[in-house]
Amino acid sequence: MQGTMIQFFHWNYPMDQPLWQDVVSEADNLSQLGITAVWLPPAFKPTSMNSVGYDAYDLYDLGEFDQKGFIETRYGSKEEYIHAIQTLHEKDIKAYADVVLNHKAGADEAEEVKAFEVDWKDRTKKIGKVHKIKAYTKFTFPGRHNKYSSYKWDYRCFSGVDWDDKKQEKGIFKLINRYGKHWENVLSKENGNFDFLMFSDIEFRNKSVRKELFKWGLWYLETTQIDGFRLDAVKHIRTSVMKKWLSKLRKKTGKEIFSVGEFAGPLDTLLEYIKRSKGCMSLFDFPLHKKFTAAARDGKDFDLRTIFNDTLVARAPDHSVTFLDNHDTQPLRENESFIEKWFRPLAYALILLRKEGYPCIFYPDLYGAEYKGNDKDGEETEVKLKPCYGIRKMLEARKDKAYGTQRDFFSDSHIIGWTRAGTDDIRASGCAVLVNNFEDGELEMEIGIRHARQTFYEITGSRKDTVTIDDSGKAVFKVNAGSAAVWVQTENE
Repeated sequence: MQGTMIQFFHWNYPMDQPLWQDVVSEADNLSQLGITAVWLPPAFKPTSMNSVGYDAYDLYDLGEFDQKGFIETRYGSKEEYIHAIQTLHEKDIKAYADVVLNHKAGADEAEEVKAFEVDWKDRTKKIGKVHKIKAYTKFTFPGRHNKYSSYKWDYRCFSGVDWDDKKQEKGIFKLINRYGKHWENVLSKENGNFDFLMFSDIEFRNKSVRKELFKWGLWYLETTQIDGFRLDAVKHIRTSVMKKWLSKLRKKTGKEIFSVGEFAGPLDTLLEYIKRSKGCMSLFDFPLHKKFTAAARDGKDFDLRTIFNDTLVARAPDHSVTFLDNHDTQPLRENESFIEKWFRPLAYALILLRKEGYPCIFYPDLYGAEYKGNDKDGEETEVKLKPCYGIRKMLEARKDKAYGTQRDFFSDSHIIGWTRAGTDDIRASGCAVLVNNFEDGELEMEIGIRHARQTFYEITGSRKDTVTIDDSGKAVFKVNAGSAAVWVQTENE
């Protein structure tokens, strides 16, 4: 079966809805839909009970210790997390852990250290002189009492912070340590140097830090039996660090450890990252996400023939995790770029029913979501996201139909289509898919002579008519305005 991932959470996942328990209750349903992997949110202890988890405090605390004023995270306990993973495995579904290695937050103590401030927009530009600041860089984890690890973090483990407690000032402060006055040399040159993102930025040039994170990685894999990682903020970490970390873990465990990195950047930069890291991980296809947002915004003025131009799935399909949206792009987030409702079924057809890429669907598109928050003007707004039209049928088609030779029909700017010929070992496999951003239309497409004289119907319910494949393996398939159509063989043939 082809791989299909789901991001089983969103930024506003209800606090009163225990996520680890929800994974258990939904495991069978996910399996029936053809989901083969579940991306779970950060499971380790953050700085507050209501945190989504990206303000990582203690990587060893999976909801086990009384730290930061609470034991279980908003998602549940350590036991519930491990049980959720075991339940997924029972359904032959892999579990991917969301891992935050770029920074730590919520230090237990502050230290007086030498530092200098840098410009927010150009971190290579020094502001003022070197001076002493009070930085929250000491992590002792008193609530854990050295269980699993006795390692203590201090200012030598970090390259920068964003708060001077001495002057009660926010800024970006480059710490002065044995590794010099310069940031680490990361691939992204945004803001001059994008090593620093937030909180206390981890100093990977410190050998003891690298050793501790490798030790933690082994512990995490052995403790949870997780199958892979979603790696947060990899654009802010030296490429060689992640490559070596994953390589050592794979060698030590003998496991594949599928990994996908979050690197929001242009195509050329993503390709360079893959090259420098020797293909150690896949990357989320942010260029394709941008194409989808543009296509949804421009409607009939967007040339659908160009939808895959300059995307990772077109240039490096084996390293592309395709997606529509995630917890950072959803409505009311700072980096909101949510794809408009009308185009979402079209986009899902484009990632679920083609042979290239590893698709990841977003929790609200399968289950819906309702939440409140402040918009860009500071006004409280209620968001209601309904499940994406036709997504369950498209997931089933990916599981049962979308196999075999792919033929593309990308000759029209408004209607594009493709067929999958199917295979002999999967009964009634094969499909014809059309995507349309304008008025009602049709395309003649070849699906193959193995389907000659077979009758096809549209599975999402957008059309009620049927199509008969001619003796040459061709047919004229129809699609409604601003819609996607997925045609498959009728069940009685």
